[in-house]
Amino acid sequence: MEKRAVISEFLGTLLLVLFAVGAAVVAGQWIGTLGIALAFGFVLLALAYALGPISGCHVNPAVTLGFLLARRIDGRTAVSYWVAQFLGGIVGAALVLLLAKQVPGLQTSGKLGSNGWGDRSEAHINLFGAFLTEVLLTFLLVYVVLSVTHRLAVTGFDGLPIGMALAVVHLVGIPLTGTSVNPARSLGPAIFAGGAALSQVWLFLLAPLVGGAVAAGVHQLTHPQRVAAEVRETARV
Repeated sequence: MEKRAVISEFLGTLLLVLFAVGAAVVAGQWIGTLGIALAFGFVLLALAYALGPISGCHVNPAVTLGFLLARRIDGRTAVSYWVAQFLGGIVGAALVLLLAKQVPGLQTSGKLGSNGWGDRSEAHINLFGAFLTEVLLTFLLVYVVLSVTHRLAVTGFDGLPIGMALAVVHLVGIPLTGTSVNPARSLGPAIFAGGAALSQVWLFLLAPLVGGAVAAGVHQLTHPQRVAAEVRETARV
């Protein structure tokens, strides 16, 4: 595992949070749900091409878990990626907060693009509904990532369906939970938002990991030959 791959995961997660969560925090009232969803999708699409050949551009602990369970990366790499992603998410959220403080009258306390259920959900979805939403949305994202990538790297047009999938899950999830599908994306804003955001963040750490694990299992059922071939290829390296 190269050091630059870990740096790429840190930088990629930082940029995803800064520009996508930042779009929701600073420009959300002007661009709306569609604009926020496109911001997430387009940022991930750009990062997939910029960082995909280096680290795979997971920028998401749930995606890394999917790759680990699909046996495309080893445990040491997964742990290194997770540390880099969470640190990147925290630094990215700190930069979002810094930017938001420059906008007169913009309220960030208890919000800052964090996720939630109950009275913190636009649809007032309950706890179980929020958990189910995050599992299902993360399943789609991780399943698409596993299905269109070869081993680790993002090549060719791989980034396009990945970015589209992230945009779609945000279109569905923003009114329900604010859309996490990414524990690192959720932890950073929750830390700086504090209060209820921080007390509810456990769901947005756990549910995406469950969704990622389910996606890895289903992917092995639908792509068994490809998985076996990739394992053999990895063993030869």
